[in-house]
Amino acid sequence: MSIDLRGRMEVDDILQVVFFAASRSLDRFTYQNPGSLMAWLSRLADNAIVDAARFENREKRHAEDLLAFRSESNPHGADPVHFETPSRIFARNETIDTLVRSLDALPAAYRQAILLTKFEGLTTSEFAERIGKSRQDAALLLHRALKRFRELEQAHETTK
Repeated sequence: MSIDLRGRMEVDDILQVVFFAASRSLDRFTYQNPGSLMAWLSRLADNAIVDAARFENREKRHAEDLLAFRSESNPHGADPVHFETPSRIFARNETIDTLVRSLDALPAAYRQAILLTKFEGLTTSEFAERIGKSRQDAALLLHRALKRFRELEQAHETTK
Protein backbone atom coordinates (compact mmCIF):
# COMPACT_ATOMS: atom_id res chain seq x y z
CA MET A 1 0.00 0.00 0.00
CA SER A 2 1.16 3.50 -0.71
CA ILE A 3 1.88 5.87 2.17
CA ASP A 4 -1.11 8.02 1.16
CA LEU A 5 -3.42 5.01 1.15
CA ARG A 6 -2.06 3.80 4.50
CA GLY A 7 -2.99 7.15 5.99
CA ARG A 8 -6.62 6.66 4.97
CA MET A 9 -7.06 2.93 5.61
CA GLU A 10 -6.20 0.55 8.40
CA VAL A 11 -4.09 -2.51 7.61
CA ASP A 12 -6.23 -4.50 10.04
CA ASP A 13 -9.31 -3.70 7.97
CA ILE A 14 -7.63 -4.99 4.82
CA LEU A 15 -6.50 -8.15 6.64
CA GLN A 16 -10.01 -8.73 7.88
CA VAL A 17 -11.36 -8.47 4.33
CA VAL A 18 -8.66 -10.84 3.05
CA PHE A 19 -9.26 -13.50 5.70
CA PHE A 20 -13.01 -13.22 5.30
CA ALA A 21 -12.67 -13.69 1.53
CA ALA A 22 -10.30 -16.62 2.10
CA SER A 23 -12.73 -18.32 4.49
CA ARG A 24 -15.57 -17.94 1.99
CA SER A 25 -13.61 -19.29 -0.96
CA LEU A 26 -11.38 -21.87 0.70
CA ASP A 27 -13.19 -24.65 -1.19
CA ARG A 28 -11.90 -23.19 -4.48
CA PHE A 29 -8.26 -23.21 -3.38
CA THR A 30 -6.20 -26.08 -4.75
CA TYR A 31 -2.88 -26.91 -3.19
CA GLN A 32 -0.11 -27.10 -5.82
CA ASN A 33 3.13 -26.53 -3.93
CA PRO A 34 4.38 -25.18 -0.58
CA GLY A 35 4.03 -21.51 -1.72
CA SER A 36 0.60 -21.79 -3.35
CA LEU A 37 -1.34 -20.81 -0.20
CA MET A 38 0.75 -17.66 0.25
CA ALA A 39 0.39 -16.78 -3.42
CA TRP A 40 -3.39 -17.23 -3.22
CA LEU A 41 -3.63 -15.08 -0.06
CA SER A 42 -1.42 -12.44 -1.73
CA ARG A 43 -3.78 -12.26 -4.70
CA LEU A 44 -6.73 -11.85 -2.32
CA ALA A 45 -4.82 -9.10 -0.49
CA ASP A 46 -3.97 -7.33 -3.77
CA ASN A 47 -7.63 -7.41 -4.80
CA ALA A 48 -8.74 -6.12 -1.39
CA ILE A 49 -6.23 -3.24 -1.56
CA VAL A 50 -7.28 -2.31 -5.09
CA ASP A 51 -10.95 -2.39 -4.09
CA ALA A 52 -10.27 -0.24 -1.02
CA ALA A 53 -8.23 2.25 -3.08
CA ARG A 54 -11.02 2.50 -5.64
CA PHE A 55 -13.51 3.05 -2.86
CA GLU A 56 -11.38 5.80 -1.33
CA ASN A 57 -10.67 7.53 -4.64
CA ARG A 58 -14.17 7.45 -6.09
CA GLU A 59 -15.99 10.71 -6.37
CA LYS A 60 -18.14 11.25 -3.33
CA ARG A 61 -21.73 12.39 -3.68
CA HIS A 62 -22.69 15.37 -1.61
CA ALA A 63 -26.20 15.46 -0.25
CA GLU A 64 -26.51 19.18 -0.89
CA ASP A 65 -25.92 18.57 -4.59
CA LEU A 66 -28.49 15.79 -4.76
CA LEU A 67 -31.08 17.50 -2.58
CA ALA A 68 -31.47 20.83 -4.29
CA PHE A 69 -34.97 21.60 -3.02
CA ARG A 70 -35.58 23.97 -0.15
CA SER A 71 -35.87 22.28 3.23
CA GLU A 72 -34.76 22.78 6.81
CA SER A 73 -31.37 21.27 5.99
CA ASN A 74 -31.08 23.19 2.70
CA PRO A 75 -32.68 26.64 3.26
CA HIS A 76 -31.19 28.16 0.09
CA GLY A 77 -32.43 25.45 -2.27
CA ALA A 78 -34.97 25.92 -5.02
CA ASP A 79 -38.66 25.43 -4.45
CA PRO A 80 -39.97 22.14 -5.82
CA VAL A 81 -42.46 22.31 -8.65
CA HIS A 82 -45.20 20.68 -6.55
CA PHE A 83 -45.35 20.33 -2.81
CA GLU A 84 -48.56 18.37 -3.14
CA THR A 85 -47.57 14.81 -3.87
CA PRO A 86 -50.28 12.15 -3.94
CA SER A 87 -49.01 10.65 -0.68
CA ARG A 88 -49.07 14.05 1.05
CA ILE A 89 -52.60 14.73 -0.20
CA PHE A 90 -53.74 11.30 0.99
CA ALA A 91 -52.10 11.71 4.41
CA ARG A 92 -53.61 15.19 4.85
CA ASN A 93 -57.08 13.96 3.87
CA GLU A 94 -56.76 11.00 6.21
CA THR A 95 -55.78 13.33 9.07
CA ILE A 96 -58.69 15.64 8.32
CA ASP A 97 -61.10 12.70 8.23
CA THR A 98 -59.84 11.49 11.60
CA LEU A 99 -60.22 14.97 13.11
CA VAL A 100 -63.74 15.38 11.73
CA ARG A 101 -64.80 11.94 13.01
CA SER A 102 -63.35 12.72 16.43
CA LEU A 103 -65.08 16.10 16.55
CA ASP A 104 -68.39 14.60 15.42
CA ALA A 105 -68.18 11.98 18.18
CA LEU A 106 -67.91 14.65 20.89
CA PRO A 107 -70.89 16.02 22.81
CA ALA A 108 -72.08 19.37 21.40
CA ALA A 109 -70.66 21.44 24.28
CA TYR A 110 -67.21 19.84 23.91
CA ARG A 111 -67.24 20.29 20.15
CA GLN A 112 -68.22 23.95 20.54
CA ALA A 113 -65.43 24.52 23.09
CA ILE A 114 -62.79 23.11 20.75
CA LEU A 115 -64.08 24.88 17.65
CA LEU A 116 -64.30 28.27 19.33
CA THR A 117 -60.94 28.16 21.09
CA LYS A 118 -58.76 26.16 18.71
CA PHE A 119 -60.24 26.98 15.31
CA GLU A 120 -61.66 30.46 15.83
CA GLY A 121 -58.88 31.43 18.23
CA LEU A 122 -60.93 32.75 21.14
CA THR A 123 -59.18 33.12 24.47
CA THR A 124 -60.58 31.30 27.47
CA SER A 125 -62.11 34.56 28.73
CA GLU A 126 -63.73 35.29 25.36
CA PHE A 127 -65.01 31.73 25.17
CA ALA A 128 -66.46 32.00 28.71
CA GLU A 129 -68.22 35.23 27.80
CA ARG A 130 -69.61 33.71 24.58
CA ILE A 131 -71.13 30.68 26.35
CA GLY A 132 -72.22 32.65 29.43
CA LYS A 133 -70.11 30.84 32.04
CA SER A 134 -67.32 31.82 34.40
CA ARG A 135 -63.75 31.68 33.14
CA GLN A 136 -62.99 28.73 35.45
CA ASP A 137 -66.03 26.77 34.24
CA ALA A 138 -65.09 27.47 30.60
CA ALA A 139 -61.49 26.40 31.21
CA LEU A 140 -62.68 23.17 32.86
CA LEU A 141 -65.07 22.49 29.97
CA LEU A 142 -62.27 23.06 27.44
CA HIS A 143 -59.92 20.82 29.42
CA ARG A 144 -62.48 17.99 29.46
CA ALA A 145 -63.26 18.50 25.78
CA LEU A 146 -59.58 18.28 24.78
CA LYS A 147 -59.06 15.23 26.99
CA ARG A 148 -62.01 13.43 25.40
CA PHE A 149 -60.89 14.52 21.91
CA ARG A 150 -57.40 13.03 22.49
CA GLU A 151 -58.96 9.79 23.72
CA LEU A 152 -61.08 9.56 20.56
CA GLU A 153 -58.08 10.29 18.34
CA GLN A 154 -56.07 7.55 20.05
CA ALA A 155 -58.96 5.15 19.59
CA HIS A 156 -59.05 5.98 15.87
CA GLU A 157 -55.27 5.48 15.62
CA THR A 158 -55.41 2.03 17.19
CA THR A 159 -58.23 0.90 14.89
CA LYS A 160 -56.27 1.72 11.72
